[in-house]
Amino acid sequence: MSVLTASYKPNKLTVFTAMAAAIAITSGCQSLKTGSATAQPTPIQGQNTAQPQKLESFNITGKIGVTTPANDNTGTQGGSAFYAWGQEDDRFAIELIGALGIGKTNIEYNGQTATLVSEKTGTLTADDPETLLKKATGWQAPISQMPYWISGRPAPSDSEPQLDAQNRLISSVNGDWRASFTYSGADKLPSKISAVQPQGNKVVMTINH
Repeated sequence: MSVLTASYKPNKLTVFTAMAAAIAITSGCQSLKTGSATAQPTPIQGQNTAQPQKLESFNITGKIGVTTPANDNTGTQGGSAFYAWGQEDDRFAIELIGALGIGKTNIEYNGQTATLVSEKTGTLTADDPETLLKKATGWQAPISQMPYWISGRPAPSDSEPQLDAQNRLISSVNGDWRASFTYSGADKLPSKISAVQPQGNKVVMTINH
């Protein structure tokens, strides 16, 4: 069973088997090899035809961890979840298990409206997935940029993208998010994405393509 099929519909998603696989795979693969560059990172100038194209559809699994900065009332907080993510064009569906303090959670986006359903919050909606996630959990994550970053290329709104000696994206900036990318061996698609904000928000996502 896959997260998305040819008859994918944004409002219907079954990912229990994929999530079980995510837990099994990720539990056994907590350490990821980091591709090492032998030369200084290269900035991308304009449209780089050697960069991979954005994946129009994919099914991935892995683990995501989120950290928020300390405030006047609490210290630094964090949470993690196993996930299964299915993407089809601009639509996606994500299921989270161990979901950052709100239980099993489904997030869906149909290109216009984001919907979140969890055992704790019930059903919530918002215009974009970032607003929805913050509304439900208080966490911040650059979800809209992730389909590009998962494809190993900068999002259209990114700045300062840098390449390694193998012409792979290793860092990029989007607003106040700075993302870095880890690759396993000679793979062209990243196996881990880390994104941080100066104020202390951090997202780390491992990826099983």
